[in-house]
Amino acid sequence: MPKISDERRTERREQILAAARRCFAGHGYEGATVVRLEKATGLSRGAIFNYFDSKEDLFLELAARDNERLVQLWIEKGWEPALREVVHEDPDWLGVYMETGRKLRTDPEFRRRYEARTQESLAPPLLEHVHAEQERGALRTDAPPEQIAGFIGLVANGVAVQLGAGEPIRNVDALIGFVRSAVTDRAPTGTRRRTRP
Repeated sequence: MPKISDERRTERREQILAAARRCFAGHGYEGATVVRLEKATGLSRGAIFNYFDSKEDLFLELAARDNERLVQLWIEKGWEPALREVVHEDPDWLGVYMETGRKLRTDPEFRRRYEARTQESLAPPLLEHVHAEQERGALRTDAPPEQIAGFIGLVANGVAVQLGAGEPIRNVDALIGFVRSAVTDRAPTGTRRRTRP
């Protein structure tokens, strides 16, 4: 049997991930049976699990990559583009995002594996980035980097949950403006900050 090149292996792996995303988004984690994954990918279970050890490993790869992509976008371009990216994500991404939240809540082993992968690789560079933004005056300095990153992450999660439930974000610019106000201590354009009497 001829050996598959690394390039072809990577391409096949990406094809499996794309098809699996649609399957998980459409059927949920539990509903995305191996038979459905075979149908979605057009591959046998042996071929699928030649690239991933299990269905959970396949799902973990999708979930972790999504988180990594958003954090990388935040570091490279800023929190506003990252938040806008969440608002404009495709339904399959949102479906996997919602399933990730459910798995994190209900499956302690999945949570452990997910956190081991994402916390070790993502938290330090993200917090360094937030600290650097504070140093240059782009973010408020009266809160630690963990709180600022946590707040923006909380807003992004809320946006994803609302979109995942089928509710659109009606005024993205206003939302971004209020988040900006909170993390920079500057009032959104067109508003005045209230002063206490």
